[in-house]
Amino acid sequence: MNANGKAMVLASFAADSLALGAHWIYDTESISKMFGRVDTFLKPAPNSYHATKEKGAFTHYGDQTFVLLESLAAKKGFDLSDFSARWRALFEDYNGYMDHATTDTLSNYASGNSHEDPGSPSEDLAGAARIAPLVYVYRNDPDKLVEYAKSQTHMTHNSPLTIDSAAFFARVAWRVLQGTQPVEAMKNVSLEHFGGSPLSRWVQAGLSTKEKDSVSTISKFGQSCHTEEAFPGVVQLIARYHDDLKEALIQSVMAGGDSSARGMIVGMILGAHLGLAGLPQQWLNELKKRDRISALIEKL
Repeated sequence: MNANGKAMVLASFAADSLALGAHWIYDTESISKMFGRVDTFLKPAPNSYHATKEKGAFTHYGDQTFVLLESLAAKKGFDLSDFSARWRALFEDYNGYMDHATTDTLSNYASGNSHEDPGSPSEDLAGAARIAPLVYVYRNDPDKLVEYAKSQTHMTHNSPLTIDSAAFFARVAWRVLQGTQPVEAMKNVSLEHFGGSPLSRWVQAGLSTKEKDSVSTISKFGQSCHTEEAFPGVVQLIARYHDDLKEALIQSVMAGGDSSARGMIVGMILGAHLGLAGLPQQWLNELKKRDRISALIEKL
């Protein structure tokens, strides 16, 4: 389980880095024309959201996930106060794009909100996409895992559906690490914990389209950051490519929009399922913080 847990964390980071060059381009034909098939890491274009970043670096999502990993390693577990302080320090002089969830949360801190309730009203799935390091740390304690996955999400995204999504994918990743197949894990978690919830409908929508082309299907679901649109696309990619992590992440990028948040969750689940064998060696070699990530994982 430990080996697959490490692969789960690395795959989530690699997914963010793969998405970096084409992140938030919604026109899928433009992605194909500009980059071809995105199966390698790219340096963002000068006019992109992430123009300050280099090939193999992270979007602001990956950077926040790395801060969470650093906090977990330093405190030997989840400490919301420490994560909050490190998260704010990241953005004190940040050389990259900051989304509305980030700027709104920083504004709430500046207005006097405590680290327990500064979250923006953002409904973006990104708040739930940072959790791979938490799953690794609490792989033997699912109750704490769910509690802390929700807590770290709430810190920046005070949207009930986004917070529930963090709990959902934390439970799924935990079951996959225990040996459950990804599709079975999503079905079981949906049935046991989210019956009657919109999440249950999104799971069904994603699973019902698992035989269809991902790019066109995600276009129909919605390519944006919003949880309602992004969630079923994540499910579809996991179900369609349950034994092919590389292709799942490539198709997430080719589908456009918020390919980073989608990919980070897909990478987490399929990394937990397939282990390091599912990750291209080239991606690992080009991941700028790979050695630091591996060292932090070892500290955990």
